[in-house]
Amino acid sequence: MTATRKLVSLLLLPLLAVILTGCPKQTTIADIKKDPGRYMNKEVALRGKVTQAFGALGQGIYEIDDNTGRLWVLVGSNGVARQGAEGETGGTVVPGVTFSGRDYGTSVREKKHRTL
Repeated sequence: MTATRKLVSLLLLPLLAVILTGCPKQTTIADIKKDPGRYMNKEVALRGKVTQAFGALGQGIYEIDDNTGRLWVLVGSNGVARQGAEGETGGTVVPGVTFSGRDYGTSVREKKHRTL
């Protein structure tokens, strides 16, 4: 029985490592806004509440609040999350403008979202 456990462990460890490295790291909006250049064009995962949402024909934009700040999420074809929904989103941080130490317009181009 122990030989079987060792074999299963040896097979599962590399698989688990591959799965975990493929997932984007969950971050906070405050971290992204504090140093947007660090996250530019990188995949992130966010969790929060949708405060505003605008969309038509499956495309649009919504604002997510994770209690550290708010950030706009651009939606291509996944459909816009409804206002007031709690959920998770993942996507790529796209550039905005930084002026005098403040960030304007940095957002996330969504790859997927899930309502909780």
